[in-house]
Amino acid sequence: MNPSFPQSVQLATGPGGFPRFEVNSPLAQADVYLHGAHIAHYAPAGEAPLLFLSRQSYYEAQKPIRGGVPVVFPWFGERPEGGPAHGFARLRSWAAETVSEESDGTVTLVLRLNPDEETTRLWRGDWVLRHRITIGRTLAMELQITNTGSTPLECEEALHTYFAVHNVREIDVAGLENAEYLTVIEDAPRKRQDGEPIRFRRETDRAYINTESDLAIHDPGFSRTIVIRKSQSRSTVVWNPWSGKARAMVDFDENEWPSMVCVETGNLKDNRLVIEPGTTHSTRTELITRPLSFTRS
Repeated sequence: MNPSFPQSVQLATGPGGFPRFEVNSPLAQADVYLHGAHIAHYAPAGEAPLLFLSRQSYYEAQKPIRGGVPVVFPWFGERPEGGPAHGFARLRSWAAETVSEESDGTVTLVLRLNPDEETTRLWRGDWVLRHRITIGRTLAMELQITNTGSTPLECEEALHTYFAVHNVREIDVAGLENAEYLTVIEDAPRKRQDGEPIRFRRETDRAYINTESDLAIHDPGFSRTIVIRKSQSRSTVVWNPWSGKARAMVDFDENEWPSMVCVETGNLKDNRLVIEPGTTHSTRTELITRPLSFTRS
């Protein structure tokens, strides 16, 4: 253990030789990789893990980790000009800027990514990206994009969170009722959610736009509600591959899809960011677990 780190934080070697911070405090356990500034595991003390991580995930330099919380930047999805899906941030090695612990055991990691020759080849811009991760009774993530250049910086970003659920067919996601969404797998590219929470009966891949409300995953199988409290985020992506797409994903076990759902906080599509020179945009998400407190109809 590096003596400059708090006692509850250790820099260890994970699969594939990737360095990762392992946090073991009285409040929570977590694993955070420098590859992609990727949170792969988080569990409040005495509780089941909140995050899903695929058994088939790659741990290779040019591939993302499948599960946890990948960082999406500076574009979302596929890009007509080419480059890796969801941008390059989840494929780069980040630097640890600060590691600290508060008196109650809450640990904060600040990881930083700067442009390099490879990122500049893929995407022009002057920027600094920071991921502030606060690990305690809740998990708080703050993605900070600073425009260090002299012209506006246009980008998309997201915290692509994979949640562990007991059975996706039994959960619902509340907080997006009546919101407009974009989709490429349904019968119209732009639709509107009805007045009910989202329930899952087939492959779901939707980008909800112009919505800033808090969200909740109600999971009767795990007897818990996961509250997703977000700020400075106007988009939410909801995704589950279902059985057909899961079979086609080489870094995803074909039997894992019922045990996960992605509910992703960010700004994309209609809500893409324009960051003025010398300013910083911060998207923040906090994950809170509570006992299940709803009755299904």
